Amino acid sequence: MANVILYSRVSTDEQADKGFSLRHQKEVLELYCNQKGYSIAQHFREDYSAKNFNRPEFNNLLVYLKGNRKRIDQILFTRWDRFSRNQEEAYRVIRQFRNMGIEVNAIEQPLDLTQADSKVMLAVYLVMPEVENDKMYLNDLGKITQKFSTKYGRLAYFRPIH
Repeated sequence: MANVILYSRVSTDEQADKGFSLRHQKEVLELYCNQKGYSIAQHFREDYSAKNFNRPEFNNLLVYLKGNRKRIDQILFTRWDRFSRNQEEAYRVIRQFRNMGIEVNAIEQPLDLTQADSKVMLAVYLVMPEVENDKMYLNDLGKITQKFSTKYGRLAYFRPIH
């Protein structure tokens, strides 16, 4: 029987309204584990952005793993965008877990990461949320620029600095 950690995350009220609520994620993850016969060791619930891994509950998950890593086989979440919205950091963390002998996977977008072809789908699943974040940033920047221009009566141009 596999011992798993469940991880669920939201960052906005809008996500909760779209069916990604923490409660919904927990229910789906628990149902999946019951069907597979997995033992749930711990469930971490996050209300924080996935732009990076400097998140309170994710850090608690890492602390938990330090004391229990030999007893944990997998970390499960519903979708890859619940895990990360930063492709580069996601690869680093996935590698870190793999080196600990722990698999990570999304139950609604499952991948067999031991298969070479799965790397292509993993790249897609990881880059799409990052691109979505970039677009939201540019959209918000456009709104700020428009408000500035309206307030001061002239066209203002801002170039994003990353």
